[in-house]
This record gives sequence, structure tokens and C-alpha cells, in this order.
Amino acid sequence: MNSWLIRNARDLQGKNIELMISNGKVVDKADFVQPYSELDAQGLTVMPGFVDLHTHLREPGREDAETVLTASQAAVAGGYTALSAMPNTLPVADTAGVVEQVYRLGQSHGICDVFPIGAVTVGQSGEQLAELVAMNQSEARVRIFSDDGHCVADPLVMRRALEYVKLFDGVIAQHAQDPRLTENAQMNEGEVSARLGLKGWPAVAEEAIIARDILLAEHVDSRLHICHLTTAGGVELVRQAKLRGVKVTAEVTPHHLLLTDELAATYDATYKVNPPLRTESDVQALRRGLADGTIDIVATDHAPHPQEAKDCEWNAAAFGMIGLETAFSICYLSMVKSGLMSVAELSLRMSSTPAKLARYSDHGELAVGRSANIVLVDLDKSWKVNAETLKSKSKNTPYNGMELPAVVEKTFHNGVLVYDRMNQGQEGV
Repeated sequence: MNSWLIRNARDLQGKNIELMISNGKVVDKADFVQPYSELDAQGLTVMPGFVDLHTHLREPGREDAETVLTASQAAVAGGYTALSAMPNTLPVADTAGVVEQVYRLGQSHGICDVFPIGAVTVGQSGEQLAELVAMNQSEARVRIFSDDGHCVADPLVMRRALEYVKLFDGVIAQHAQDPRLTENAQMNEGEVSARLGLKGWPAVAEEAIIARDILLAEHVDSRLHICHLTTAGGVELVRQAKLRGVKVTAEVTPHHLLLTDELAATYDATYKVNPPLRTESDVQALRRGLADGTIDIVATDHAPHPQEAKDCEWNAAAFGMIGLETAFSICYLSMVKSGLMSVAELSLRMSSTPAKLARYSDHGELAVGRSANIVLVDLDKSWKVNAETLKSKSKNTPYNGMELPAVVEKTFHNGVLVYDRMNQGQEGV
């Protein structure tokens, strides 16, 4: 393994520090192994590598959109050292065999850690529980389960899932979307959808499932995680549940912290996502919820699609946008530049807290003896997004051409330099 001496880096409090890495871990002088490479990190802020609990890697079965390899390359370019792979692959990751395949692909590439999320139900159909215990006992050690893209709408199935995962301290990550209230829905229901003539997706469709599942989790005393929270009402439901001691956590995506449903007026299907972009008041509520800890983490919901799935009329287009490479910059813009939180607090939401929630023991902490999963960021530099130079196999980013703050310069995974911006032909501005 490589040894590194990182000099002149700034910690999250702005103090200069020196880091030594040997055999994949952060070490002190007594355990530092020579020979070593030296890195002058003058002007760069060091923090734990980011951890994403909501990523669509598409492999197996949809390699035209993304693969484990290309998603991993995009991840480290965005400062991520751990990905959680959603199960909506072909076949669905609802058995020990499929989750082990995804896990081994991540291990074979060795760029970042890939942790599969198992489906809650067979085929994500919402009817019969999948092999939850078998997936947990597999080599992949699955602890998070989700039918993301499909709500577990049956309350009895949801209750049984919550009960089963208690056996191994697991968590059910719910895609909160009442299917009957969102049939053929295309965007947020409101003034903009009425003006555009697109079928609306009411906030209550999300909030009704959140409310129901909070009650179920409280009843069985199990861990519930709300995926991609988007509404002000949903934030308040989670806030009140936490005050009662319910074991509920929630995530927000970078795009829901910045973009609004007004962008649908362009009819550019890049902005078509599930759940949909909401109103400015929802965006502000999400920001406040992330700042005060009601929303626990940021998760990308990185959803790559081939060009033909987006370069078409709105109603026919696929839902989703990519986000691994832009996530930190968007969150820095939305939360730190706005004065709502410090960069240290944002680091907690993007690394330490998701690692703890998922029980990823090798991530989320920058300390002697811990795995050297590290990102170095230039907070004083900006960069211009160019979809064609992004590492993701798909190019459906909503930020193409935008100038964003904060540049990910280098990423270390288990002590190995897996991303160096200066060697990628990409310069900040």
C-alpha cells in the first residue's frame, strides 16, 4: 500500500494539519512506513470521504446508462469513497446472489466501496418480502433495504419488513409515493403544472406515506429512513416524529435543495425527476430541515439515463438526473454560501452521519487508526460544469454550463490516491 505525507492541509476548523497515511490507514509517526509520497495541500480543506446512501449504478442489466466502474469513477471525482447501490437493476437485487455480484464488482474495481441495497420485496412488486435475512448474511452484509422507484404501498408488507430488519439492526428506506395519488403524474402539482398542462404530483402523496410509515415504525420500534424528502409538510412530519423518539431518519438530494418546479416550463426533460422538483417554499423548508438536523443526510439519488431516454418529449422521458460529481458543490452553494450551516456541519451530513446510519465502519471519520478515506477540496476555487467531461457514462446533469463553487481536487480510498483533478485535464476557474 502507498504511504503519503500530506502537508499544509486545512481541517474543518481552518487549522493547518499534517496527515500521514500508511497501509490504508491514517497513522501517527510511530507507524508511518517509508518510502512515501509527499503532497503539499496548501489551500485545500481535508475531510472524510463522502458517503452516498442512494445511488443508481444500473449494473447488472442496464449498462448502457451506467456501470459499477463508471459510477465509481464519477463518485471519486465528486469526493465520494462509499456508494450504496439501489436495487432497481435487471435482475432486481432481491436475492443474496445479485447483491453479492454488485458487491464483488465494486471490490474488483477497487476505486471506492460499493455497498448494495437490497429490495424490500420480490421484484420490487410490493407483494412478497424478498430474502432480507439471506441478503444480510451474504458476503455483501446488506443492512439497508428499499424498493426505491416503487413505494412499499401495502401497510402490512411494510410492517413485516420493519419487523424483519430488527433482527440485524437493519433499516427500511422508503420511497414515499402513494401510487394511486400519482398515477401518470409528471411533475409537482401546483400553479406551474396547471399552466403547463402536465399532470400534477401532489405533496400529500409523499406526506401520506411518510405519516403512515412513521406510525408503523413507532409501533414496531424499528428503523425507518425516508428517501429523497421533498416537501415542507414532510419535513414537519419527520421533525415531530423525532421529538417523540421515533427511529426515523431522512435524506435530501442536492437538486431538491436548489432547483424548483419552475424549470419544467422549459420542457427540458433533464428536470424530470422522481420525486419531482417542488416549489421555492419547499426548497427553503428542506434547507432549514437539513440545517437544524431534522433531515439527517444528503444523498444524491444519482440516476443516469442514456441520451435517448431524456432527449424526447416530457411525458415519454425517464425520471432522474445524475449528481455524484456536482453534489458537494451544490450543497456548498445551497447551505454554506447561504449562511445556513458551516462546512463542518455539511461534512457531517455528507460523510459521518450517513456512515453511522448505514453502519459503514470504515468511513466518515478522519482519525488515527481509521481507514484513509479522504477528500481534499479547494473551497476558494470554482469550476464550470461540462456534461461531456463528467465521468458518469450518462450526461443528464441539470447543471451543464453552470459555474459552481468548491472544487474536489483529490480523493483517497483506503490510502490510495484514486482521483487527482490535475491529472484529469480539468481546471477550476
